[in-house]
Amino acid sequence: MDHFARLGLPAALELDGAALDRAYFAAQRQWHPDRFVTRPADERARASTEAAALNDAYRTLKDPLSRAIYLAALNGVELPGDGKTIDDPDLLMEAMETREALHEAGTAEAVDALAARSREDMVQAFARLGTLFLRHDKPAIRKALLRLRYLDKFAEEARARRTNIQRVKA
Repeated sequence: MDHFARLGLPAALELDGAALDRAYFAAQRQWHPDRFVTRPADERARASTEAAALNDAYRTLKDPLSRAIYLAALNGVELPGDGKTIDDPDLLMEAMETREALHEAGTAEAVDALAARSREDMVQAFARLGTLFLRHDKPAIRKALLRLRYLDKFAEEARARRTNIQRVKA
């Protein structure tokens, strides 16, 4: 059973966060292992398995990027599994240039500007992703998700760079 079905939600890129929360907590109440403490071992094991699957489903669907990657996989789009591989020459060049700019950023403000541009790129990429799913354009979905994964990683790197700059100046 896929994560969307497990939570009784439509398999969609956009989900109502409140509906996701309600579905998760209702299912979690049903399968929480504490409710099965006095039950036979096979029922306790099933409850534990179901609760773990619900937690995985919720974690995946709660995060927009994880949800998009999961939905892409359901639609037959394959991505490199390590999250680090960039096999798109244009994206590789973009990554090298932005990481170099991040490395050269000497102030928190400079890092913030790079991070803001990256966040805006993510917003725009997510906006286009819906159309790509509607067109079932697997190569374009793959390319967009690789870029989104890179932008997400860049945001982490920018936070770390900002923290390092602040520590040095403190």
